[in-house]
Amino acid sequence: MHEREWPEDGELVVCTVADVKDFAAFVTLDEYNGRRGLIPISEIARGWIKYIRDYIREGQKVVCKVLNVDPSRGHIDLSLKDVNEHQRREKIHEWKNEQKATKWVGFAAEATGVDRGVIEEAIYHEYGLLYPAFEDIVTTGGEAAERLKLDERVKDSLITIAHDNVKVPRVTITGHLILMSARPDGVNVIRRALRSAQPKIEDVEIDLVYIGAPKYRIKVTAPDYKLAEKAIEKAANAAVGVVERAGGSGRFIRKQKAG
Repeated sequence: MHEREWPEDGELVVCTVADVKDFAAFVTLDEYNGRRGLIPISEIARGWIKYIRDYIREGQKVVCKVLNVDPSRGHIDLSLKDVNEHQRREKIHEWKNEQKATKWVGFAAEATGVDRGVIEEAIYHEYGLLYPAFEDIVTTGGEAAERLKLDERVKDSLITIAHDNVKVPRVTITGHLILMSARPDGVNVIRRALRSAQPKIEDVEIDLVYIGAPKYRIKVTAPDYKLAEKAIEKAANAAVGVVERAGGSGRFIRKQKAG
């Protein structure tokens, strides 16, 4: 089920190829209750096409860009050639997630006796899609469910389902700590600095690796980049602070994001 009856111009949609003719391919839009769309041969692929079935075939799942929608005539014109491989993968990933989320909404409806349409409407109103709501519920420890205008029983059910099914995404960022101390007990100063660079932060993992004096690699893994950036800054500042207070010097070199 989708919150809108018709797609918008420029939108990417998942389609199933229903019929291939010499001049065009006819498809059904999976996210819009099987509405029919048409891909003219000029929008199948770039360049001259000798055999259309070399590029598209019946039963195939494709991602298309919506060129024009005319609800009064029931026409949807689509382009296959205007979708690159990255866009195709991202859209298929989103579509598969929405399919899973649709099932989860059904579980919540069955468990609470609340009409699934009511649950979907509340989620669509807040998020526009279903899956991001479940993901947000997990990453916020359930707090996101409170934003949904739903019965408490439904919220509790959604929280349980989300935690049972959604794997929280993780990101990793890295940087280098340059720590130096000329004191006789400089080794101990550096050790204290490294210990201070591993503060306890919920849902965050901080790893330190010796590269070669005076350089140490710091790696932070967290649910999102915002939290990771805050954590690595806090860890680096703590380590540099320990060294500088002991009369030494330290600095932090941030590396580019590493997925």
